Amino acid sequence: MTTGGAGQDSGSAGHGGPGDAAGDRAEVVAAELGQIPLDAGVDDSAVATRAEVSGGVVVGHDGSGCAQDALKWAAALAERAGWPLHVVRSWRIASAPRPASWEPGYVPPITDWERAVHADLQSDVTRALGADRAGTVTCHVVHTAPVRALIAAAEHADLLVVGSRGRGGFAGLRLGSVSDQCVHHAPCPVTVVRSRRAD
Repeated sequence: MTTGGAGQDSGSAGHGGPGDAAGDRAEVVAAELGQIPLDAGVDDSAVATRAEVSGGVVVGHDGSGCAQDALKWAAALAERAGWPLHVVRSWRIASAPRPASWEPGYVPPITDWERAVHADLQSDVTRALGADRAGTVTCHVVHTAPVRALIAAAEHADLLVVGSRGRGGFAGLRLGSVSDQCVHHAPCPVTVVRSRRAD
């Protein structure tokens, strides 16, 4: 476990040569940092683009096994400290679960995608903590880049918790791009939870 002060999620490397892998990583990192459009041309005014948190523990969760480990660690700390626990998931349409309203030839409204992401996050939280403990957790899903989502959520938090690598993390990286940016730029203390899981 690495702890930093004042404040991930990567995509899989390609199957080509070193240049291909470097290009893939650069594109994923750019998306995570909000350097390229999230969902170009999509009006997201009807969905949340920022998690409003007033104190407690914020933990980033991207659906990976590493994020589940970070969530369990954060929940245990929040319970001991008597702090509220907020779980934040960044999302975009391309990676969101398909809404129940989806059908061929029909693109559901963005609010349906948001509800699908929220249900998926709540399911992950329940699976990690059990129904009783999950009932005390506040889940936030925000249509913005992961780094922006977590740093904004941490603005009034007591602690930000992230996994060392996110879904599809690149082999050999000690920290994912999101974790690294949070350690350096978040406005509150940060704990990076290391995991032996590969998923």
